[in-house]
Amino acid sequence: MSYTELSVEERATIQVGQYQGLSQREIARMLGRSPSTISRELRRNRSLNGRYVAHVAQAHTRERRKVCRPARKLVLGNERFELVLHLLRERFSPEQIAGKLRVMKINFEEAYVCRETIYKAIYAMPVGELRKELVQCLRQGKSTRRPRAGGVDRRGQIPDMVSIHLRPPEVEDRLMPGHWEGDLIKGKNNASAVGTLVERSSGYLMLVKMNDATATSAVEGFSAALNGMPLAARKSMTYDQGKEMARHAELTQKTGIAVYFADPHSPWQRGTNENTNGLVRQFLPKGTDLSRYTQEELDKFAYLLNIRPRKRFNWLCPIEVFTQLMGLQHEAPASIQ
Repeated sequence: MSYTELSVEERATIQVGQYQGLSQREIARMLGRSPSTISRELRRNRSLNGRYVAHVAQAHTRERRKVCRPARKLVLGNERFELVLHLLRERFSPEQIAGKLRVMKINFEEAYVCRETIYKAIYAMPVGELRKELVQCLRQGKSTRRPRAGGVDRRGQIPDMVSIHLRPPEVEDRLMPGHWEGDLIKGKNNASAVGTLVERSSGYLMLVKMNDATATSAVEGFSAALNGMPLAARKSMTYDQGKEMARHAELTQKTGIAVYFADPHSPWQRGTNENTNGLVRQFLPKGTDLSRYTQEELDKFAYLLNIRPRKRFNWLCPIEVFTQLMGLQHEAPASIQ
């Protein structure tokens, strides 16, 4: 059952019925309405003198509707929308934009909008080039959201692997820096790959160029990246049970980092990495050949993600948090200075 609002013609019928002395049930029967609808209408929309007048009742309804439906905050062309549009094009997520607007000092009133308002403004836009552009600016870049389908575990057993359940408690607490989560993101036809390393305490990201998705490339690439960090920042790495980490003992020998393995089909055990991989896909879309990117380009992409504000750090960015935790003075890569 759905309710439709009384029309002005129905209100005129109620006015005439009241003038003729008809009961509320008789008026309801004439209109094919529930008696409670007529009772509620008479109670809410009487004139000041106690009489029911159709055009006055219609005016009362319009006024209440204005209060119930305030003006939209994001309207194409207004100053607030232009600011949100600019930040979306800078690849800020709606949540990051909302957080930034909350702390920014800007010269127009009530600039803050929540992330849901931003999402609604994007998806409510008429089909066209601007809507398509803004959807592509979002992390997933999809016009609709689809549930993740369950898969089949095709991964083999890794020799001498150490379970995540034997990982020291300090890793779970995220209080001490130096504990990483690792993964590979694959390119077109799984023929190319890029390694991702995310520090758990700060969300600091390193992107690693790989020759392919083999265990040899993983050892070489991750070893080079991790050995570029101070020893205090090389405590542990948590990985899924992908076959590219079959030579984890060699990685430990080269870097001093302990490697732990998550349970099968448990991406939440490496949630920081999974979330960050979604951000990385804005720069390295699915279905592209990842081998064409140089390490310098990957460093630039990582830097752009490391300077994005994060809600869990009260809108500080990962590079600031990691610097504070490690007591290091960060210098931006020469390629983007």
